[in-house]
Amino acid sequence: MKAQHRGRMPLWASLVMAAAAGPVLDAGFPDQNWWALAPVGVAAMLAALLGRGAWSGLLVGLVAGLSFWLTHIIWITLYLGAVPWLGLAGIESLFFAVGMSLIAVVLRVGPRLWPSTWGRLGVVPVVVAGLWTAREALTAVWPYGGFAWGRVALSQSESPFGSLVAWVGFSGLSFIVVWLAALGVQLVREQGMALLRRLAIPVAAIALLLLVPAWPVHQSGTTRLAAVQGASDAGLFAQTAPGQILNDHAAATLPLVGEKVDFVVWPENGSDIDPTRYPQAAKVLDYLSDAMDAPIIAGTITHRDGSFYNTSLLWKAGQGAVDWYDKAHPVPFAEYVPDRAFWRPFAPDLIDLISRDYAIGTRDNIFDINGIRAGISICFDIADDQLVHDMIDGHADIILAQTNNADFGHTDENVQQLAIARLRAMEAGRTVVNISTVGTSAIIAPDGSTIDRLPTWVPGSMVQTVPLSDTVTPAMLVGRQIEWLVSGLGLAGFALCLVEARRTRSAFGIRRRFYAGRAARAGR
Repeated sequence: MKAQHRGRMPLWASLVMAAAAGPVLDAGFPDQNWWALAPVGVAAMLAALLGRGAWSGLLVGLVAGLSFWLTHIIWITLYLGAVPWLGLAGIESLFFAVGMSLIAVVLRVGPRLWPSTWGRLGVVPVVVAGLWTAREALTAVWPYGGFAWGRVALSQSESPFGSLVAWVGFSGLSFIVVWLAALGVQLVREQGMALLRRLAIPVAAIALLLLVPAWPVHQSGTTRLAAVQGASDAGLFAQTAPGQILNDHAAATLPLVGEKVDFVVWPENGSDIDPTRYPQAAKVLDYLSDAMDAPIIAGTITHRDGSFYNTSLLWKAGQGAVDWYDKAHPVPFAEYVPDRAFWRPFAPDLIDLISRDYAIGTRDNIFDINGIRAGISICFDIADDQLVHDMIDGHADIILAQTNNADFGHTDENVQQLAIARLRAMEAGRTVVNISTVGTSAIIAPDGSTIDRLPTWVPGSMVQTVPLSDTVTPAMLVGRQIEWLVSGLGLAGFALCLVEARRTRSAFGIRRRFYAGRAARAGR
């Protein structure tokens, strides 16, 4: 352990390394999508913690968190400016800092608590990865429903490790990537181990992970569908004439008349006029549904019982909305303002821009489309683990992910969201139709490959025959128990390290008092 303490960087160097590590980790995510850099970025953050205690680890973690989050979600500034960007990045960074503080304790005390080679290389990386995963799991659901962005797993949507998500889910995949990074850091610390052995261990670990086969997907049938992108500026502050967004999607659908499809899917906010309340919008959907001889799944804003909802409608000609799903995870500070009276004094102009609060939906997220069971996701719903589990529990054959990315222009936000949709396809073993008002729209097969894709900000459609599936992957079967397991391992390991640190301090204090007393007696 003495060699490890001598190798500790000065605090200023740790802070510099932490600041540099954030953009490296971000580069592992889309748009750059250099997925191999994700574990490198994590490893650099962990290295910056070596030899640190809880308080200095908190500072290093805060710098690492800010450097990552300020880079990762800079797309917020496009229309909303710096205040929401700094606010969200700051809050996420505080959670990040606390998690890194706990990890610092484990990296410092763990090798002493588990002094064998097996303990240093087998236990410490597991505890570190468990703590990282626990922090991600918490911030994905809390506060205000959480923000499930920036999870390390999301960097691996197009990597060779991506297919592991069908076995272990999002949290499990994050755990694996961070475990590899932590293992690498611990191997660097093993100065008494031969270099060849230190290199062989991570190579063997990676090889074993790559040998895990993709979970086989049983194709229960096929469906031919049309997904329409209207290329409409449907942003929060767009100055479009009423009905323009509806007209854009209708115009992009008309060329498909004559195509034989089972259903047509439009994006979130595909109709800016609610067809359940305004007959002129209902006539448009009736005409198109009749002309296509197929139901239309369309997003709109509905108003019922004094509340507004972000809604997906299942519309059939002559029958209207035969089913609907209200978004269960509206985005705080975008679609509603929680605790408005408390937050308004901090940024009244921005808070007042959100003039109406969308209510949280309570209906199930399954549509029965003439015998085809479709799981419905609206925008950030796709990032919610529980909602996807609900779809599979409801026997969904396919997932329709309707979204509106107009607020984020040509930024990384839309490809980051597409990465989530791609991982969901593999995790659930389902085709995912990610259809956006402006892009990126794509149809993803259950193995994560791209069946079809549209260019951004261009009207168009995708007409494809895609597989249906009734597969239940291990990730869906076990549910979120993997998340609880690895998080529990991390927290239990931290608790043991905390007890060991206190025991060591107590023993050190006793020895110090003993030698001080003996020196005093000798002086007399």
